[in-house]
Amino acid sequence: MIVDLPSASTAQISQRLIEIREDVGAMALSRVLTLVLVVPEDDAEEALSVANSASHQHPARIVCVILANPRGKARLDAQIRVGGDAGASEVVVLRLFGELTRHPRSVVTPLVLPDSPVVAWWPGEAPKNPGADPVGAMAQRRVTDSAAASNITATTKRLAKTYSPGDTDLAWSRVTLWRGLVATTLDRAPFESVTEATVVGGADSPSADLLAGWLQYRLRCPVSLIRSRAGTGIISVRLERASGPIDLVRPLEGATATLDQPGQPQRAIALAPRSDAECLADELRRLDPDEVYEDALTKGLPKVTRRRMTMTEAVEAGLAPSPSAARRTAEQIAEESHEAIRSAMVESAPEEASSSTDDVKSAVRAKLADKE
Repeated sequence: MIVDLPSASTAQISQRLIEIREDVGAMALSRVLTLVLVVPEDDAEEALSVANSASHQHPARIVCVILANPRGKARLDAQIRVGGDAGASEVVVLRLFGELTRHPRSVVTPLVLPDSPVVAWWPGEAPKNPGADPVGAMAQRRVTDSAAASNITATTKRLAKTYSPGDTDLAWSRVTLWRGLVATTLDRAPFESVTEATVVGGADSPSADLLAGWLQYRLRCPVSLIRSRAGTGIISVRLERASGPIDLVRPLEGATATLDQPGQPQRAIALAPRSDAECLADELRRLDPDEVYEDALTKGLPKVTRRRMTMTEAVEAGLAPSPSAARRTAEQIAEESHEAIRSAMVESAPEEASSSTDDVKSAVRAKLADKE
C-alpha cells in the first residue's frame, strides 16, 4: 500500500499512520527501532530497497529524508508505504523543500517511534561530523558509508577526527568475514607472533584501510597498505611469522579465496563480497558503541604505512601473494574435489544394490584425505 500526502504536516502524517495501524493491525506495531535515512533524491529508491531488505531481520519504521530544492516556499511532501511496498517495515518518505531542508530534525522527531532506539544512516556523502549533525545527534547509532565518498582518504581521516561513540561505517561491516578468517587462522598452532602484515586493496576501498588499521592495532606490528586498481576491493592479506607467511587471497572479481600457510594444505574458502543489505542488517543488530571499529579507525589506521607501489610491483618484490596464482590454486582444488566425488560415485555404484549414501560419503572423504 502506498499513500501520498502532498503538502502535508507532521500531524497529518502521524494521523494517517494511526489510521493505517487500525487497518493492518499488528503488522504496523512490531517495529523495534526507527531507521532514519538522509539521502539525495536520485539515490532514494536504491537506499530504500537496501533498508527494506535489512528490515526482514530488524523490523523498523523507516523514515527517509530527501533534501529536495532548498529554494522557494517551505513544503513537506510525504509518502507512506506499508505491506508489500515496504518489506517488513513501515516506510515514511519525506521530501523537504525551502527552509525545511535546513531543519530535518524538526520534521523527523514527531515521526520517531516512542521508547525505541534511533539509527541514522547516510547512504551517500556523510556529514562532516555525524555526531554533531542534527539528525545524527538524535540517534544512538550513526551509520555512514565512506565508500560512497568522493574522496575516500579525506573522509576516513575526517571520520576518525570527529568520531563519537555510536559511529560506524558500512565499509567496516564489509570486512567482517575477512577479520573472522584471519582470527581463526591465528588461533591455530603454531602460536607465533606476527612480525609484519600487508594488505592489498582497491584504490577506492576504505574497507582495505580499516582492515589494515584493525591488524595494526590488534597485532601491534608494522602493517603496509598497497593499492590495486579501483573496483577490485580487498584482494589479499599476508601475515609474516617465523615459520613463514600466511596468505589469504581473493582473486580479482572472485567469490572464493585461498588460504596458504606453512605445514598445511592449501584450502579454498568461500569469501563472496557482502551486500549493503547484509552489512546494514549487521549494524542494526547492535546499538552499543563499536569499540573495535573505533580502535581500527582512530588508533590503528593512522599508523599504517601506505606504500607507493602497484600490486604487480608488490607481487614481484615478494611483499604480497599473486592473485593469478591463487586463482589457479582455487581452480585446481575445485577440480580435485570434483574428481574425488566422481571417482567415489563410480566405485560405490551399483555392483551391490545395497550401497547406501553413507558409503558414498565415506568414499569421498577417503579420496579427499588421500589428496591431502
